[in-house]
Amino acid sequence: MVITHEPTYWLGNDDIRNFTNDPVYQKKLQFISDNKMAIWRFHDHLHARQPDMSAVGLAEALGWDKYASKDEPRVYVLPPVKLRDLAKDVEKRLRIQAIRVIGDPESRVSRAALMQGTAPFHAATVLPKVDVIVAGEQREWEGVEYAFDANTAGNRKGMILVGHWVSEDQGMRLCADWLKSFISEVPVEWIPAGDPFWRP
Repeated sequence: MVITHEPTYWLGNDDIRNFTNDPVYQKKLQFISDNKMAIWRFHDHLHARQPDMSAVGLAEALGWDKYASKDEPRVYVLPPVKLRDLAKDVEKRLRIQAIRVIGDPESRVSRAALMQGTAPFHAATVLPKVDVIVAGEQREWEGVEYAFDANTAGNRKGMILVGHWVSEDQGMRLCADWLKSFISEVPVEWIPAGDPFWRP
């Protein structure tokens, strides 16, 4: 059995009506059938847990868990660091090749927020309260543009985009550990999703 966080077939509700003749869909379906796989999507419950496993996993992977604000959810008070150095550290700790950064590389940041996955709230509601956001993804005409405009307006704000998969992958590692705590009948193993992007 495969327990996955994201949909099997590219849409939030796995509605495959428009893919039935698609060769990629057919190949994937054949692979699942040939290997007698059962797939269960474990998404909403993972995010509904308090604290959200995907946020905890990402914070742990970044080494930020010890910097969590006691009063502000999702906020971490880091030792002051240049945005450039923080971005390099995030890239190294998450072992990713493709990272996108907005903001002055020389600006110093310390108040950070995590917005893993595709955050259910707009960056404009978070960025004014912190120096930098580390996010999975943001729509470019929404959160990305807000961060860019904030810098154009003279506010030294940073945004580091690591990708949706990468930002939630460590949460699924915690999920596997949690499942092991009460499932003993079968082995449970976390299989990292990895980073689908590469840098030329």
